[in-house]
Amino acid sequence: MSLEGNTQQFRFRSIHPKVLIGTASDRYAGWLGQIYSPQKYMGRIKRRTKRVGGKSFVEEVLPVDSVQEYFEHFGVLELDFTFYAPIKDNQGKPARNYHTLRSYSQYLKEGDKLILKVPQVFFAKKLWQGKVFATNPAYLDADAFKRQFYEPALELVEPWLHGMLFEQEYHRKQDRPAPSQVARELDQFFSSIPQDSRYHVELRTESFLCPELFHVFEDHGVGQVLSHWTWLPSLRRQFNLSGKRFFNASGDLIIRLMTPRGMRYEDAYGKAHPFDKLIDGMLQGSMVRDTVELAREAIDHGIRPNIIINNRAGGNAPLIAQKVARSFMQCPTPISFHADTSNT
Repeated sequence: MSLEGNTQQFRFRSIHPKVLIGTASDRYAGWLGQIYSPQKYMGRIKRRTKRVGGKSFVEEVLPVDSVQEYFEHFGVLELDFTFYAPIKDNQGKPARNYHTLRSYSQYLKEGDKLILKVPQVFFAKKLWQGKVFATNPAYLDADAFKRQFYEPALELVEPWLHGMLFEQEYHRKQDRPAPSQVARELDQFFSSIPQDSRYHVELRTESFLCPELFHVFEDHGVGQVLSHWTWLPSLRRQFNLSGKRFFNASGDLIIRLMTPRGMRYEDAYGKAHPFDKLIDGMLQGSMVRDTVELAREAIDHGIRPNIIINNRAGGNAPLIAQKVARSFMQCPTPISFHADTSNT
């Protein structure tokens, strides 16, 4: 069913003064008629090929200036291209992401909010190189983080920089460090980088959702990202494991709806592509329910929930946002979480 002409149905900026709904990345041609007006981009859509899980997919991408229309609908945007490479190289010269981020800055207005993903090279113990995961020499390099990401990010988008998201890779059981070791490493890292209230960490290994790590978050005012992702427990359980606490010094909570639980990235991507509709059986109802309950719990504690939605969570991020927003509006009172020791 075509949604052209119905963009008013996809406006999420005013559902609550404290709630920000946004997406993981933008510029998807699959959102034409929902978020983007088709006539504005005629002849300006680029095509690129992306290989995922051994298959090739053609992505259609809108120009950067479409971010102006994006922010007519959403209150926050997570930019993920900064995850794949630093903003400046190790000689201090602007890299490709520098120019892309500068292009975005030309179209942002007062009140727009960005969450930037920190380059994985500074937060991953191992990186994929060729056909194997190899030890990363830049892991938790505080000086490189400052020079190649933090300072250029402030230089380019400081007025709009709402959060910086550190995504830790999943650690397989056979080569998983002890949580106490990870806690010591992160404590040293956050003690060495510039103090900032906009840091958030997504831990993708359930055994790291433990008191040692949460103590580090609390000491440094670093937010715990609650992520609906392949190998993590439910959003509710992640929150319960933290003692139902909010750690971010700026009073923000980031909830990321990434993939269905139990579904690998490549499978979720293949099902969702080209990201223009919801996929039958893909969207998990507990994800929407937990997101709304957590958002209400956060508001009750004076915390601002930031809900970031990925196409891979169900097929089409704007339609998932509709479901979250409608459920939120139907749930007008905060919900007190009961004790939850399940993994559902």
